[in-house]
Amino acid sequence: MPQKCKKVVITGVPGVGKTTVINGSMEALKELGVPYTSINFGTCMFEVACDQNLVSDRDEMRKLDQDVQRNLQKTAAQVIAKIQDNVIIDTHCTVSTPSGFLPGLPAWVLEELKPDIVVLVESNEDQILKRRLSDTTRTRDVEGYQSIKDHQNYNRYMAAAYSMLTGCTVKSIKNQDFLLENAINEMVTLLK
Repeated sequence: MPQKCKKVVITGVPGVGKTTVINGSMEALKELGVPYTSINFGTCMFEVACDQNLVSDRDEMRKLDQDVQRNLQKTAAQVIAKIQDNVIIDTHCTVSTPSGFLPGLPAWVLEELKPDIVVLVESNEDQILKRRLSDTTRTRDVEGYQSIKDHQNYNRYMAAAYSMLTGCTVKSIKNQDFLLENAINEMVTLLK
């Protein structure tokens, strides 16, 4: 009987090092001969929007009507769900907005993706703040220790809700300074 392909959602607040952990894990999994495809959910949405001639630039996405954005989310989830391989879905668990936190994986996305695992990449709030301040390649909203702590907590609450809706498991992996290999090893153990 063929083994079921895993759909693994990996999330984390900006500056936690989620992409670094994903990239390191993908390399290690490749060396072990464990096939995974890594997909950035936002990039997939953008590609769907381009195919539908809705945008020509990623920054235009946030200006689209909410119903259009919902349809793009659902279509992107359908595209990812059709992949016949183990898939890592790189996305946000929650999105901080001026009016509060939005779910990064609303019900209509979860219904299509049917994730097996939601992974929260987390770190100490001071380390995240330091990483954000030293990263000159990104333009991020200025947030303090408490805002980062709140965002990580909202991610935990939302991941629990995602688990209740889909039956998936939730795993937290710590990406602490100078211990990246530990985070990668824990991720690889989870995914193989």
